[in-house]
Amino acid sequence: MSLGGCIMNVGTIKSIFRYPVKSMGGEQVDSAYVDATGVLGDRVWTARDDSGGGISGAKRFPLLMHCDAQFVEEPTVEQRSARAMITLPDGGVLHTDDADAAARISTAIGADISLWPIVPVDQLDHYRRDPSTLGGEDALRAIFARLPDEPLPDLSVFPAEIIEFESPLGTYFDAFPLLMMTQSALDMVQARNADAQIDVRRFRPNFLIETPDGEPGHAEAAWAGKTLQIGGVVIKVEITCPRCVMITHGFKDLVKDPGIMRTVVQETGGDLGVNATVIQPGELRLGDEVRVLDA
Repeated sequence: MSLGGCIMNVGTIKSIFRYPVKSMGGEQVDSAYVDATGVLGDRVWTARDDSGGGISGAKRFPLLMHCDAQFVEEPTVEQRSARAMITLPDGGVLHTDDADAAARISTAIGADISLWPIVPVDQLDHYRRDPSTLGGEDALRAIFARLPDEPLPDLSVFPAEIIEFESPLGTYFDAFPLLMMTQSALDMVQARNADAQIDVRRFRPNFLIETPDGEPGHAEAAWAGKTLQIGGVVIKVEITCPRCVMITHGFKDLVKDPGIMRTVVQETGGDLGVNATVIQPGELRLGDEVRVLDA
């Protein structure tokens, strides 16, 4: 629906997610404060491979996806890395400030890691990428789960700083602070691959959006380059999101399924959802309209 010829309602917020610990299961909330660092409380703790791998997620340690995290104390702008509770695959529970937290997570995932909150942006070595982890084409194909005859993502669409650093400084997200996708995109992948378990948990968006009836499956692809308003938040949709091996991992009740990537590559070239940056911080909540301001 066009309003005044320049504002278009393209959907409503169906679900809001935040993931207190990078690559672990997260929690759904009814509302969220969003600023330049994304959803408040999103990916504010991380595992770190201090042997040289740096900031680490499920691309390197898939068993992190078998863990769940939720806040015990609500994060604030002043204290984003609030105390969180982590449930391990065996049902054991720990807290991010426990003295043995890193050791217990290390045992659970079979790797020696440390557990870190967000640290100041001037601690460059904490965020710096080990160049040896970039690898060549074979390594990229493993990260993005692409077969030899499938295209690799265009890495030039990512912020330049993530070549030198594992994440944008002061954050633990991969490249952009927000990830959004539509229910219609999930439904499209499910329709094309009826035997797959297409579950939003595989795709880890911040916002799941319900689009109007009749919108195409990957409707959000048309938003790339556009400015959107959701509640009191204004965002810039930067790119469609290149998907990596994480969407194929098995965890919890979901089985490992490389065929999901085959379907995504066939339908969209390997992208699903969109990444965005924040122009105007503010609050948003379930049911808020998603409006394109420069339609």
